[in-house]
Amino acid sequence: MNKKERVNFIITTLKELYPELPIPLDHKDPYTLLIAVLLSAQSTDVGVNKITPILFAKADNPYDMVKLSVEEIREIIKPCGLSPMKSKGIHGLSQILIDRYNGEVPQSFEALESLPAVGHKTASVVMSQAFGVPAFPVDTHIHRLMYRWNLSNGKNVVQTEKDAKRLFPENCWNDLHLQMIWYGRQYSPARGWDLEKDIITRTVGRKQVLEEYYIKKSR
Repeated sequence: MNKKERVNFIITTLKELYPELPIPLDHKDPYTLLIAVLLSAQSTDVGVNKITPILFAKADNPYDMVKLSVEEIREIIKPCGLSPMKSKGIHGLSQILIDRYNGEVPQSFEALESLPAVGHKTASVVMSQAFGVPAFPVDTHIHRLMYRWNLSNGKNVVQTEKDAKRLFPENCWNDLHLQMIWYGRQYSPARGWDLEKDIITRTVGRKQVLEEYYIKKSR
């Protein structure tokens, strides 16, 4: 298969496996999604989904959030990790949303990335999932799959995102990044990987990756 054929096979297979696309982080609007994505750094979606109901019961909008102290926010979100940085970021960005945007989440990459504790990946998730703007947020699953599928060299997530955007049609990006996350978790994880269940890597995988897998398995 050439690269174009591999890309088409991936798109078709993922569409068949995931015709419906649940969003991994529980939220009800752009603000709660923004906070959930910020919390997910160095944490799992499952872990975040356990904490956000507790946090959002006290504050599910910027006006209520700034009424909490940074310390109060930190205590609630502690299980998510990086709580000192995240609690300051949540409090700080909530105040900025009130001061600059009438309490609304702005709909631009530039504005989102200027908020405390909001990086490019967080902004990309919010733009794609809250506002439907084409984006390709790269998490660890997508980074791993792009390398395994011989579509990117795996050097860094910035390069992986560039390669994904270059190879996949823009109208697929928002669905595809979610489909790849679910696929990575279910069929092509970092640990406990069973190539027999991983039809995409088995079909289009990087030769070196496949060889290393079989060498390890034969030991």
